[in-house]
Amino acid sequence: MNRTKILGIYEDHEVLLEALDKVQSKGFKVKDVFSPFPIHEVWEKLDLHTRIPYATFIYGASGTAMTFAFLYWSSVVNYPLKFGGKPLNTLSFVIIMFVLTILVGTIMTFLTLLWRQRLYPGRKVEMPDPRTVDDKFALVIEKTDDLDDKKMEELNTLLKETGAIEIKESNVQYYEK
Repeated sequence: MNRTKILGIYEDHEVLLEALDKVQSKGFKVKDVFSPFPIHEVWEKLDLHTRIPYATFIYGASGTAMTFAFLYWSSVVNYPLKFGGKPLNTLSFVIIMFVLTILVGTIMTFLTLLWRQRLYPGRKVEMPDPRTVDDKFALVIEKTDDLDDKKMEELNTLLKETGAIEIKESNVQYYEK
């Protein structure tokens, strides 16, 4: 299986977005886009989706349920104290449940992101082009077996026409899906 990637390096994000449209309209599959800042239009153009918001909701709901269960157990079941005839299960739980819902949702989402992206201390970072964290933008196209010499020449010409300042091939395995 060939894992070579063709990189088109651009200097401006608007030029990159126009190039992305043109490259996709010609039938080439764009694998990824690297940029020094988030470009939200890329998600729509590459038809990318994430399930992180659903995971965050589940974590938050679980945090709420666990917090309520702990508060109910500790103040009603295990150590019930009546103050001035107030009921044991009061609205004082709401603030603590709200804060712990946010805390649990945030921490678990962060850990899920680290696990999903395989980020851990000591991992060697491999970028297709190190300049993409500074001031350049990279359009990544995976070189497949059906990309013969004629199609490669067409792709190189298309990338040059769309404003790529540099076109190169890379074998860096920066992620696995």
